[in-house]
Amino acid sequence: MTNASVDQLSQVHASTPLVQAALDYAFQELEGDVTGHDPYHVLRVYRMAQRLAKDEQADLETVELIAALHDIKDFKFTGDEMAGSREAHRWLLEKGADTDLAELVANNIAGISFKGAGTPTKPLTLEGRCVQDADRLDALGAIGVARCFAYGGAKDRPIHDPATATVHHTSTQQYLHHQGTSVNHFYEKLLLLKDRLNTRSAKEIAQGRHAFMEEYLRKFYEEWEALA
Repeated sequence: MTNASVDQLSQVHASTPLVQAALDYAFQELEGDVTGHDPYHVLRVYRMAQRLAKDEQADLETVELIAALHDIKDFKFTGDEMAGSREAHRWLLEKGADTDLAELVANNIAGISFKGAGTPTKPLTLEGRCVQDADRLDALGAIGVARCFAYGGAKDRPIHDPATATVHHTSTQQYLHHQGTSVNHFYEKLLLLKDRLNTRSAKEIAQGRHAFMEEYLRKFYEEWEALA
């Protein structure tokens, strides 16, 4: 890890040594990512999940573990919907976690990610819902805009093409393999998230972030047409 990453990690509160080890592992695995799924994304999700867990009275250690491990072997990069869940389960057992905790964390990780607007969703516990909301909040607002274009650039997507229609994905594989554009991604995912959150606190936070993205797109189209 870089010195900056080590410094950031040292400032994070972990409720148990197992959680600290999970954060260390996530930082090592995701170091160098340029798609917006880097260690700093994990930290933002982790901190927001802690905040939501407090508001919702969820089990803190479980929330922290799901947040720390949620993007390792992510399906968007492996093509395997269950790769991250299996890896979390394997790693937790290797570190001495009990079977029930490993299964709880792994089962929630399997359902965290958005996999297309029309795809079926997996049930989550309260702890999983807190992390899912934290992860989705990080896809909104100013950070969400930045991550959208970072991911699009890494995947060789055009910024915008008015001739390319948005797609309502009905399967994970369709979502994975559809090329699209970065601007279309706002309509295919990001602008849908506000109404797909679980917790009251996340819904309140999302209002301002969603409004920011709407205003961003309004300005984008003005400048695209050289009207501003």
